[in-house]
Amino acid sequence: MISRRTSLGVKVGAVTIGGKAPIVVQSMTNTDTADIDGTVAQVKALARAGSELVRITVNNDESAAAVPHIRERLDAMLISTPLVGDFHFNGHKLLKAHPACAQALGKLRINPGNVGRGSKRDPQFAEMIETACKFSKPVRIGVNWGSLDQDLLTRMMDENSKLAAPLAAIDVMREAIVVSALDSAKRAESLGLKSDMIVISAKVSGVQDLIAVYRNLAARCTYPLHLGLTEAGMGSKGIVASTAAMGVLLQQGIGDTIRVSLTPEPGGDRTQEVIVAQEILQTMGLRAFSPMVIACPGCGRTTSTYFQELAQKIQSHIRHRMPEWRKRHMGVEEMSVAVMGCVVNGPGESKHANIGISLPGTGENPVAPVYEDGAKTVTLKGDRIAEQFQELVERYIERTYTRSPQ
Repeated sequence: MISRRTSLGVKVGAVTIGGKAPIVVQSMTNTDTADIDGTVAQVKALARAGSELVRITVNNDESAAAVPHIRERLDAMLISTPLVGDFHFNGHKLLKAHPACAQALGKLRINPGNVGRGSKRDPQFAEMIETACKFSKPVRIGVNWGSLDQDLLTRMMDENSKLAAPLAAIDVMREAIVVSALDSAKRAESLGLKSDMIVISAKVSGVQDLIAVYRNLAARCTYPLHLGLTEAGMGSKGIVASTAAMGVLLQQGIGDTIRVSLTPEPGGDRTQEVIVAQEILQTMGLRAFSPMVIACPGCGRTTSTYFQELAQKIQSHIRHRMPEWRKRHMGVEEMSVAVMGCVVNGPGESKHANIGISLPGTGENPVAPVYEDGAKTVTLKGDRIAEQFQELVERYIERTYTRSPQ
């Protein structure tokens, strides 16, 4: 069992980040926030997929003015997922000009590298923190090495160069990221924001950099930490890099909320980043979101693609049905389903799952035994094996998992 690092618990609407709360999955829209219809539709899709917080860009007057209407529309649809406002450069002006925006948001995200340069930095940062205090909104101090406070970095580089044994430039940059986050959090507290209203993130795009920075942060503070490899990339590269970096940290008990920052394929589904985040947590045994489908990779004994097609159908069916199952059946997310392709491991893996099917491999009898809780219950054959197994899964859930109170 992974031992979680102890941190403060920060309330964002009905969601708690840190403390003893489960690790929270979050995501971000890529719509123009001023497009109310488009943003509401994407928040709805992300929430349905399982995102527990959704961040939206607030970069101009039009987007700030749209936020209260987006919140109202979501509330009318009974979607209570908190919205996090992402502010850069002009956040102090937008929050002052649009108090209804601040009120509608569940949390503010402030990047200390983008709140102002020189003499403007401190007063503009203070304005945003004062707004957070006024409306009792928690704040994520979100440092990003692509927009790191250059004054801070320059000073630390100069100090390092004077040392008898200077550190490598990458080590100074990592330390600057940590210092920026912690100093900004302390500054926020000095301005009246309570420590249990602060979350910290320190986003970088290198796996080893992320691990080093968050280990350092975890050792030096008790604020909840938001994990994410920024600009992770597209497709398998982004998934692998995010999993490699966050998996190491999560295994060490570091991380209270995560986001997988995938670049979507052109016209791709934004909800993929939510599914990947959930699968990272579920495969590590940290949370359960949806029944897991166990399927063999195939080999020379499984020349038919039928088991691949069935595994895909079952996975899609589960994703489609999960929002309804979650409402009606307590514990269904813990269920495991096996779709196996031949007699070598098929029966054994099927017996280990809650419900599993072992399809015939090359040269095997054209029958498919089904196992429920370790016992063979029926043998399927013919042209409707996929539909029949899907029906068996539905009946198993109805019979096995207690109905949730309505």
